[in-house]
Amino acid sequence: MNQGTGGNAVVEALAAHETKHVFGLIGSAGLEVFDALYGRTDIRFVGVRDERTGVHMADGYARAGARAGVFLAGQNGPGVTNLVTGLAQASAAYSPVVAIAGSLSSAHVYRDAFQEVDQQALLRTVTKKTWSVPQARRIPEILGEAFRTALTPRQGPVAINIARDLLAETTTWETAIPFMAWAESGTTSAGRIEAAARLLAHAKRPLILAGGGVKNGRSANAALALAELLQAPITMSPGHGDAIPCSHPLYAGQVGPRGNVVASDLARTADVILALGTRLGFNTTFYTYDNLNRDAQIIQVEIEPTAIGRFFPVELGIHGDAGEVAQGLVAALQGHQTAPEVLEWTAGFAKRRAALLTERDHAGMPADGRIQPAHLYRALRAVSPADSMFTMDAGTLCLQATDQLHYHQSPALFTPLDFGLVGFSYACGLGVKLACPDRTVISLMGDGGFGMTTSEIGTAVRQGIPTVCVVMNNGCWGAEKAYQRDFFGGRYLGADVPNPPYDQLARLWGAEGFRVERAADLESILAKAISCGKPAVVDVMVDPDALYSFRRDSFKHRDSTSSKS
Repeated sequence: MNQGTGGNAVVEALAAHETKHVFGLIGSAGLEVFDALYGRTDIRFVGVRDERTGVHMADGYARAGARAGVFLAGQNGPGVTNLVTGLAQASAAYSPVVAIAGSLSSAHVYRDAFQEVDQQALLRTVTKKTWSVPQARRIPEILGEAFRTALTPRQGPVAINIARDLLAETTTWETAIPFMAWAESGTTSAGRIEAAARLLAHAKRPLILAGGGVKNGRSANAALALAELLQAPITMSPGHGDAIPCSHPLYAGQVGPRGNVVASDLARTADVILALGTRLGFNTTFYTYDNLNRDAQIIQVEIEPTAIGRFFPVELGIHGDAGEVAQGLVAALQGHQTAPEVLEWTAGFAKRRAALLTERDHAGMPADGRIQPAHLYRALRAVSPADSMFTMDAGTLCLQATDQLHYHQSPALFTPLDFGLVGFSYACGLGVKLACPDRTVISLMGDGGFGMTTSEIGTAVRQGIPTVCVVMNNGCWGAEKAYQRDFFGGRYLGADVPNPPYDQLARLWGAEGFRVERAADLESILAKAISCGKPAVVDVMVDPDALYSFRRDSFKHRDSTSSKS
């Protein structure tokens, strides 16, 4: 039996769950927790400048380290409302974030008290589950349930509200029981594995479409063993282009509207598609057959049973872990001989993929004039170490970058995924670096998104977190300006963004700052930033006219004549 304040109970429960880092922003409602963290050598507290960006750090930490990311919001009311965007982002990424929030004193509830808001109702909308602790002695129990819920497939963020009087109360509690890693139940039908193996064995144009289930399950080896046995190319859903190493000859890159033409053509023409750990969701398909063969036989493997066949009819659905199912398929296909038609299909893909890479390198060759996005992507491919981990925002420049960069060691790519958030990348990168301190972390952002989060440079400097943030500075909200140009007759309103020199701003915070105005200087300056060993910001002056409309489907109702009226 343990005794102490509710704040002590929180910290002891976190320690029992082997928490090594806690991200947070102090506030009076949670000061007992912060006081209990004081002097701890087993848990590092990372103080942030904003609750939203702090949750992004916890999100990146969780995704990179395959463990729960913990965030502590010390202030009820506004400190908790600021959590919403970060938790919604983590929810879209199925990221196991545990948010702990101080809340109003029990005696003041429903009295229109200072900073009163219904935190339980608010956070329920953006989490897998939200609790409000009823008694101080139950804090460790509910924290244990929070970790269990966050880390059990399908993973996701959770939140706990603890009234300030419960945190201050002296109480006793049972020793917290650490969460045991969830294991696959083994209920996947052997008959379904055999049926899937038969479909794949008889395919003439087989394709594996790998998603977050492969990446988050660290199942690259199982997926590659299956691909090599079948000689099937592997495409990936957007945001998961790092599911397998890009150097593998069967790597095709991302499929769909945010992918590349070679990968998308494979999905349009394959006769059997193994959707391995993917929902076949919005970013992959836009819920259309534009990038998916309507006549293909689809085998969908998903850890979430309700995702199977949800958006597209499937020939066969398998409820299970992507890596375990891939291993089962390899076992079922032992002795398989690849048909000549399959070898021809794969050889044709390899030629088209090689041509695409050559074309990209040619387009990225340094030239006079304004820096084009292709120049930056080529330079990053050239100078980024093989261990690099990339974080990205939404926005057209980052969306183009996701399939342009090279990912050698999974996990290596962290994006907002279906939430499409701007202002995510830099903070996420700080969390990723803390989870993987020996790897290189490079964060790509547009100038607008970076402007939202520059205060976290202070966190990077104070905490000694040496990431490199590359700001693609085109002086505008690029996606929206492209839509205003293409569909609204160039009637620009709110599209242009005046910025300070971000390299100078970085130096004022105590970080390293670099500025690039010529394509020919990109490689040398990026290399300096990567090797400097300090938090660094590289302000890259990108051509403001290099705009691209990704979501053309959203404006089909507008034509060139009506948009100019």
